[in-house]
Amino acid sequence: MSFQTAIPLDGIRYDAQGLVPAIVQDFLDGTVLMMAWMNRESLQKTLETGETWFWSRSRQELWHKGATSGHLQKVQSLRYDCDSDCLLVVVEQIGEIACHTGERSCFHRVEGQIAPPPADILSQVYGVICDRRDHPQPDSYTCKLFAGGDNLILKKIGEEGAEVVMACKDDDKAAIVGEVADLFYHTLVALAHHQVDLRDVYHKLQARRR
Repeated sequence: MSFQTAIPLDGIRYDAQGLVPAIVQDFLDGTVLMMAWMNRESLQKTLETGETWFWSRSRQELWHKGATSGHLQKVQSLRYDCDSDCLLVVVEQIGEIACHTGERSCFHRVEGQIAPPPADILSQVYGVICDRRDHPQPDSYTCKLFAGGDNLILKKIGEEGAEVVMACKDDDKAAIVGEVADLFYHTLVALAHHQVDLRDVYHKLQARRR
């Protein structure tokens, strides 16, 4: 995959050391995976190979992300900001691990604790739902749905689907927003109940988009 036409190598504003920061983001759910430095040569190799290459300031050499671990980053798109001094590299992270610690993202610490990095809102809600499934809490509506199994979960999906239809028939935008949000939520509960990873749905949508 070539991105030569999208990024002007000589148009990037490198710093005094000839470097530019590169933010790496997951192509499916928008999770920020890591930040590293590129120089002109590593950027060119990234464009030519379709995999990320960076410049190591400590070793003073190029490094091919994942070359030893197998956790390669397949570039899906590459953009630069309005000042041309920062890059956004959107990737498919092979193996779901970007951090040398084994975590998915380098940004996994919150006040000294290990926590999943923020992603899109559906992924965040799905994470909460899975936590309720694995760690039931009293008086939790989500836990009550899990306790009711498919009979209750699917009943609610049917009800919410019908309410989406009625809101659309009435052309009530506020109601459409609310009912679709309810439908999304109950569908996520069904996914969690059946141990289906939301990212598998994203992969399917991405494949169909192509």
